Amino acid sequence: MEAESSSSSQCSYDMYKETADWLLERTKIRPKVAIICGSGLGGLAEVLDDKTDFPYSDIPHFPTSTAPGHAGQLVFGRLEDHECVCMKGRFHFYEGYSMHKVTYPVRVFFLLGVKTLIVTNAAGALNGSYKVGDFMLIKDHINMPGFAGQNPLRGHNDERFGVRFPCMSDAYDPDLRALAKQTAKEQGLDSLLQQGVYGMQSGPAFETIAECEVLHRLGADAIGMSTAPEVVVARHCGLRVFAMSLITNILVRDYDSNEKANEEEVLESTALRTKDLQTFIRNFITKI
Repeated sequence: MEAESSSSSQCSYDMYKETADWLLERTKIRPKVAIICGSGLGGLAEVLDDKTDFPYSDIPHFPTSTAPGHAGQLVFGRLEDHECVCMKGRFHFYEGYSMHKVTYPVRVFFLLGVKTLIVTNAAGALNGSYKVGDFMLIKDHINMPGFAGQNPLRGHNDERFGVRFPCMSDAYDPDLRALAKQTAKEQGLDSLLQQGVYGMQSGPAFETIAECEVLHRLGADAIGMSTAPEVVVARHCGLRVFAMSLITNILVRDYDSNEKANEEEVLESTALRTKDLQTFIRNFITKI
C-alpha cells in the first residue's frame, strides 16, 4: 500500500455507492448494526451466525489493513434477529491513508442501511484508577489530529451524507451507554467497567511522557490511535454510536520508570479479554 499525500482527493459519492452496491449484490444480509474491531479484537466477528466474509482486497475502493492484529475482512452475518456487518481490522491515519480513506467504510455502512455503529479499540490508560483488562465506555473524545486540521469532514460536503456543520456534543449515545452498563452488570463485568474520555493521537509512535501529561490535563482517561475519525463520520451520517476501549496497558508518566509501551503487550492483553468482550457484544447487540 502506497502512502497517500495530504492533497489526496476526497472519495466521491459514486465510489461509496459502487462499494455498497457490490456488497449488496453478494450477500442477502441487510445490516442495521456495524461493528469496527480494534487491535487484536477481530474475534468479535465470531459472535455472528450465517457468516459471509469478504477480504478487503476484493472490495472495490476499499483500503487494506496493514497494522498488526487487523485481519482485513468484512464479515456479514446474523445475531438472533439482528443483521450485522463487522470489520475485522480497521484503517489508521498512521498507515498513510487520508482521513477520508480511514473512514471510508463508515459511509459505505450508511449506504448499506446501517443505523448503529459499535466501535472498539485497544487503549492505554491515563486515569490512575484504571487497570489492564478494564473496559472503558467512551462518553466523549479529544481528537488531536482534528485540532491539527486532519478532520475527515474537511473539504466539500455532500448533503446526501449530512450537514456541513454536524453537532458532536452528543457523539456517543447515552442510551446505548446505559444499555451497556446494564449488559455488563448482568454478565458480572460491572467491576471492570469504567466510563471516560478517549484521547486520539495519530501514531504510530506511542506517546511521550509530556504528551501523556498534556492529554491528561485536557481530560483524557485513555489514549489510542483510532476511533475519533470514524465516530465523526458516523455522526455526520446520523448513525447512533457506541464505543468501548479495552485497556491494554498503563501509560508511562514517570521519567524514572523502566516500563515501555509496545505492540506485543497490547495484543497479549486483548487476547486475555477476547471471550468476555465477545459475550458482552453479543448480549449488547441483542438488546438494541
